[in-house]
Amino acid sequence: MNYRKATIEDIHLLMELRKTQLVDEGIKADKDIDKELEAFFEKKFTDESLIQLIAMEQNEIIATGAIVIYDFPPSYTNKSGKKAYVTNMYTKNEYRGKGIATSLLTKLVDEAKSLGITKMWLGASKLGRPVYKKFGFKETDEWMELEL
Repeated sequence: MNYRKATIEDIHLLMELRKTQLVDEGIKADKDIDKELEAFFEKKFTDESLIQLIAMEQNEIIATGAIVIYDFPPSYTNKSGKKAYVTNMYTKNEYRGKGIATSLLTKLVDEAKSLGITKMWLGASKLGRPVYKKFGFKETDEWMELEL
């Protein structure tokens, strides 16, 4: 298995993975969201506010994870104002429980740190919540956060 950063050339693969993830999370696929997904990925890759990692095995994407970088006003607890939102964390069923999501998350944390980001947050599914808690994320009223 190898890990790499996704690029703008991977957009259509990422779109399909995102739709699979949403259905696996119980969201009904009753709308065509291809145009919106493609626009999202194009914009985020172009302005470099998305870091999407993929885990590959035999030329197949088996897992993915991403951070979207947001600029907030600087504060006393976050001098740069930059935060990373963890999203698109997804592992195909047959590969779950093997530490792949934890590896992806570790690599995303390293990417965030290299950019001077000191705060990460996410909205966790029931399936993902234990992974994030074990990693060190703390629950708040609405989110889970990790101080880096």
